[in-house]
Amino acid sequence: MAQKILIVDDERLIVDSVKYGLQKEAYTIVAAYDGEQAITKVRDEKPDLVLLDIQLPKKDGWAVCREIRQTSRVPIIMLTARSEEADKVLGLELGADDYLAKPFSMRELLARVRAALRRVTEYVEPLAQPTKIGDVEIDPHSHRVTICGKGLELTKKEYDLLQVLMTHSGKVVTRNDLIDRVWQTDWVGDTRTLDVHIRWLREKIENNPGKPRYIQTVRGVGYRFATNDELGL
Repeated sequence: MAQKILIVDDERLIVDSVKYGLQKEAYTIVAAYDGEQAITKVRDEKPDLVLLDIQLPKKDGWAVCREIRQTSRVPIIMLTARSEEADKVLGLELGADDYLAKPFSMRELLARVRAALRRVTEYVEPLAQPTKIGDVEIDPHSHRVTICGKGLELTKKEYDLLQVLMTHSGKVVTRNDLIDRVWQTDWVGDTRTLDVHIRWLREKIENNPGKPRYIQTVRGVGYRFATNDELGL
């Protein structure tokens, strides 16, 4: 079944142009021309991705993004004629997955769309219930991690890394995928930051960080979290 994309923009020429380009790539397209229509379309059409303009009639893109995030984790790419960093930061803080400034090329838009949809299909939803592997337990409701029943103090990035790895226990998570999930798609910094955070995390959960049992390095690929079977439990 073709993936469905909702385009939200009050400029019909832009909607028609983007719709034409996406339909050529076999996506199913629905459109909304103001903020209120966007909310209705998300509820009724259940799109796989939303392209959301900021300057909209009736309800702006910020408000629409905030409202969508109350009930849905559908990927949202914000579209705007403004390129100020503050706008980008606000969109990401409200829950947008990516940000694209107008004018943009169809080639760039397609790359962003494919990347956002790929992340959704490659990853399962984050842990919904407390999960224990070995002596490490993570509780998504309280945002708390314990080892042997003792609470650990983790930074947000350390917690997010641990949650992604434990969600995919037994599977390799690539370096790029970890950066996408924890540092978001616009990260342009040194990828060694990931290794530093992994080292810090190991120092907090491993008995011997130099010979880790839980967080295993898969050289040239990424990292994986051990399973209870592998730990002999």
